[in-house]
Amino acid sequence: MTRRLLAMILAGVLVAASAGMAAAADKIALVISTLNNPFFVALSNGAKAKAKELGYDLVVLDSENDPAKELSNVEDVLDQNVKAVLLNPVDSDTAKAAIRAATLNQVPVLTLDRSAKGVKVASHIASDNVAGGVLAGNLIVQQLKGSGNVVELEGQPGTDAARERSQGFRQAIAAASGIKLVASQPANFDRTQGLNVMENLLQAHPDIDAVFAANDEMALGAIKAIKAAQSKILVVGFDGTPDGVAAVKSGALFATVAQQPTLIGSLGVETADKVIKGQTVPASIPVPLSVVTRASLGAGTP
Repeated sequence: MTRRLLAMILAGVLVAASAGMAAAADKIALVISTLNNPFFVALSNGAKAKAKELGYDLVVLDSENDPAKELSNVEDVLDQNVKAVLLNPVDSDTAKAAIRAATLNQVPVLTLDRSAKGVKVASHIASDNVAGGVLAGNLIVQQLKGSGNVVELEGQPGTDAARERSQGFRQAIAAASGIKLVASQPANFDRTQGLNVMENLLQAHPDIDAVFAANDEMALGAIKAIKAAQSKILVVGFDGTPDGVAAVKSGALFATVAQQPTLIGSLGVETADKVIKGQTVPASIPVPLSVVTRASLGAGTP
């Protein structure tokens, strides 16, 4: 009886140890550029929900828009024996250091929303930022009837999202000879910087007809500056964040090009699961965009 009891206890210990090892093997990391932005909070929430659904333990680390911290975060999660890393890069150029660290540890990396230059990843999940910029530019051209002065609030330099949205926007307005881009300045995807940059632009260019901001946070900052100056300027944002959509509904923001950050996060985990299981996945997975206006929200005219 004593031997049988001892054998049962030993078997229980081995099962518990095995379960502990399995739990560690089911860990995925999300290293995100910043959680001080509603868009990336939504992306993180999408990843968390899908990870829970698929039975993974998701570790989320905030890089606070610092490439050095991003590398440190990736090194930290590699020490935790993660099976895959979902990386939303701070900077498309500097991200390669973190990705190479994961590759040396034979851990697959998938990039979300922003790509990485000079390195290969298992898959890249993002919206078509060039196409989104074109949508915003075309909308402004249509609303101004092909003639007017516009300014651009650019995103964070070094990110492909900022570069590609600007590329698409400029491509669209270049097709309208009556549209003049009078100024373009970075505001780093930040609401306060959007406010400050717009205040300066209004002083330098009092005859602005429209603004394209490469994300909703900068657009909302620009709107605050425009309101303080008692000006009437058409503003189009990008991302489709809850605050952005609310501003469209109220009539403060004319439109936003809506991404689906929750879906990007969800697809990231879903694709990582396939990679972990040895399945073939596309090198690039596009996430659809849409233009949100008061009309599309059924809000009528302001």
